[in-house]
Amino acid sequence: MKIIPENDKAVDIAVKALQNGELVFMATETVYIAGVDATNPEAVKKLVGFKNRPFGKPFSVGVTDIKMAERYVVLNKTARDLYKRFLPGPVTVVSTGTHKVAGGVEAENGTLGIRIPDYKFFQEVCKLFNKPITATSANASYQRRPYKLTDILDNISDKQKKLIDLMIDAGELPHNEPSTVIDTTFDDTPVILRQGEVKLKDKNEVLSRSEENTQNIAKELWQKYEDYSGTRAIIFALEGKMGAGKTHFVKGIAKAMGIDEKITSPSYDLLNTYNNLTHIDTWRMINPNSELAELDLKNLITDKSVLAIEWADKAIEEIKKYSEDAIIVWVKIEYGKRINDRLISWGNTW
Repeated sequence: MKIIPENDKAVDIAVKALQNGELVFMATETVYIAGVDATNPEAVKKLVGFKNRPFGKPFSVGVTDIKMAERYVVLNKTARDLYKRFLPGPVTVVSTGTHKVAGGVEAENGTLGIRIPDYKFFQEVCKLFNKPITATSANASYQRRPYKLTDILDNISDKQKKLIDLMIDAGELPHNEPSTVIDTTFDDTPVILRQGEVKLKDKNEVLSRSEENTQNIAKELWQKYEDYSGTRAIIFALEGKMGAGKTHFVKGIAKAMGIDEKITSPSYDLLNTYNNLTHIDTWRMINPNSELAELDLKNLITDKSVLAIEWADKAIEEIKKYSEDAIIVWVKIEYGKRINDRLISWGNTW
């Protein structure tokens, strides 16, 4: 592993490393990223090994401009509008891929997330390299966000360190959030997969008049995200007072998934599993963030998994750790004016 300061000389060194299939860490306007040639299968395998995650989880890529992006994705009107409005900047736009990157970069459904980082050094490297560079955060999966090199090096194994070829040290970065991720493959209906540095309004609100109504609302919400099941984990993070209807909401999700088993609140068992649905309740946990981690949550999150977490507001920090590998839908259920009324709101921002 070689560590050099970020300067003009480092641009050529970084480009040469990428051309040689090496793993290069560099800064962006959000966090440090782990960059490899996104068209090089062996380089991508090295990145997968470093991230310590299964092959097949997609990686976003960084490019210089919309012209380069069009080599690797098909841009519809919604995507073009987002490029014009937000890029360069901390937004990742997911579009249908053209299958010109290495296997494991695109999602299994053929989509690809594109970033145009608003960061001079990255722009210079990418322009000279003239190929897409993976733009996944430089931390190993589920570790702290990498705002400085020690955030990375202090939280990875010796085996992972041996996979790193070059680190470009830009010092400590401002503690910005990761990029906001938006899927545009549904044409006129962009879906926010992750709220990040750019905050986009996505709050939805509806009134439920009965328990059955609450379940039907959950079914409709599931249909919005169903197409992602199998490519990314989906977490429904539920907030609401005792008796508000969180478990009824989970029953609706289960019915929509075709699960016939009786759904009960796991208040005392903490965790119930029904096929691909994992139902968790943090109500009895004394320290929900650490106890949720002790449930081995990271191993429950696979591409095909769906999690429903009741009392999620008690474990916000732990749940947020999985925003890179899962779509997190925050759901709040509040009592209404009438005895059976419930105001249900949801979005991708807590």
